[in-house]
Amino acid sequence: MKSSRAISILSAAFAAAFFCMPAENALAHSRSAGGSQAGLDIPEISHGEMAVISHYRGRIIGLASRAVDTNEPFRRVLNYAEIQYSYCLWGRMPGSVADEESPFNECAHAYLAATKAVLMAMREMPGERAVASEIISAVDADMVRRGLALITCRFSGEAFNTAALVNPRWSKVPLHPASMASLTALALMLGLGVLALGRFLRPKTQSSE
Repeated sequence: MKSSRAISILSAAFAAAFFCMPAENALAHSRSAGGSQAGLDIPEISHGEMAVISHYRGRIIGLASRAVDTNEPFRRVLNYAEIQYSYCLWGRMPGSVADEESPFNECAHAYLAATKAVLMAMREMPGERAVASEIISAVDADMVRRGLALITCRFSGEAFNTAALVNPRWSKVPLHPASMASLTALALMLGLGVLALGRFLRPKTQSSE
């Protein structure tokens, strides 16, 4: 009995975390729902810049998270970058950065634009200036080497705002084979995890009774 109850709770939790959270945010903060624009503006990022910044994201956010001499606007943009990253399923969806047709491409633009804004702000911060400048130089060199400076897409001219989180385009997922396959595989993994946990808990429950 306790095992079945645990499985039900876990199943509900997984479902809520995976499906409901982005939908709930869409009602309150989605750009398409006319969310408030009272936050801080974040400049656009080109498609070519995205491809390079995504490789340096962990290093940039790590440096920003350790920064001491910060201000409120910096912390708000950093917070937006991290929250938006989670809304885009932590960048795990195939093609979210490179594929313009991906339902996750616009939300990837948002968290990478915020990441770039954080990086550029750290160039003016005494404690982070040296490392931030190194990363900027590396990004510039990578873009030139890979010929990405002039690569754009339909979201390249889109600016963002910390008051408006960007959700994946869930209705387009069934039309994007890579995203659909990835989400289906994840759902199967979650289901198998719940079943395995149920088998693990059941003998313990029976022995305690």
